[in-house]
Amino acid sequence: MTSDTTATTPTDLAALTSELTSEVAAATDLVALEAVRVAALGKKGRVSALMGRLGSLPADEKKSFGAAVNALKAAVTAALDARKAELETAALDARLATERADVTLPVRLGPVAEGRVHPVSQVLDEVIEIFADMGFAVAEGPDIETDAMNFDMLNIPAEHPARQDHDTFYFSPGADGSRLLLRTHTSPVQIRTMSTQKPPIRIIAPGRVYRCDSDQTHTPMFHQIEGLVIDETTHMGHLKWVLEEFCKAFFEVDAVKMRFRASHFPFTEPSMEVDIGAEAIGKPGQWLEILGCGMVHPNVLRNCGLDPEKYQGFAFGMGLDRLTMLKYGIPDLRAFFSGDLKWLRHYGFGVLDVPTLGGGLSS
Repeated sequence: MTSDTTATTPTDLAALTSELTSEVAAATDLVALEAVRVAALGKKGRVSALMGRLGSLPADEKKSFGAAVNALKAAVTAALDARKAELETAALDARLATERADVTLPVRLGPVAEGRVHPVSQVLDEVIEIFADMGFAVAEGPDIETDAMNFDMLNIPAEHPARQDHDTFYFSPGADGSRLLLRTHTSPVQIRTMSTQKPPIRIIAPGRVYRCDSDQTHTPMFHQIEGLVIDETTHMGHLKWVLEEFCKAFFEVDAVKMRFRASHFPFTEPSMEVDIGAEAIGKPGQWLEILGCGMVHPNVLRNCGLDPEKYQGFAFGMGLDRLTMLKYGIPDLRAFFSGDLKWLRHYGFGVLDVPTLGGGLSS
């Protein structure tokens, strides 16, 4: 035959079928197979050109010619589908051979595993885990407080040094002369809780606090956690037990030496500062001050609408940053806020290092 467009006899169509199926079989990849398909069945393909001749044929030839061309088209289509399936299978086998994983290789750390949890965040989770086990709930409050909530309700007198501008961050006075401030402790959370909840109360209040101070062990913003228990029967023995159990769990030791020293805080009476034996962190023969505590002052209870003749309780407060420095041997508080990635990789924790009492807080 001289051209596909002039082929009209069964022999010519059979030859064309053989030629096209041979081209299909010779295609070595999906791209080559698609080129064969377009050349045969596309709008300007060889089979499509034959179908275009139907209109010019005599009526008695149209039926037989159309059937023959349709048979050609079906044969080529079947060949294309079969070859496509073969090539796809071969391509998948080749891909699997090159992408085979060696399960004996070490695990590659991805971005999530390479990230680090800040030591203070980790210690916060550890402390919450310990106190939650003792039945304490977590309470929160705003960083910006009123003068009354931060000082007056806590029985702190107007002449107290903590209320001076050199120690507290105040906002500009309002039209009525009142001033807002950045809270200097999380004690206002205790006031808000006692003012809105009826005893028994058992909470811890973690959060950021702010004071005008900056050196190796002090920063203008740091982290604090306070605890509060209020009911009808709480006494000093309960306070000492809670703090002892906390220290044993936090420093992960079986026993801890504790020393309670008389002190003064306006919001507790009696008040104490607590030291622990440095054996807990591997430094025997020293004492470490870790927190302040005491029985809630009756005036504080009255300010919150509680009857001090019926209710009593204890409160304590400690710096999370200091606890972190003691437990994990971090010498300089200022590095906590430097954003140094090298420091964070060294002292930070993996995202899967979730503290549990059963498995060890820092295991």
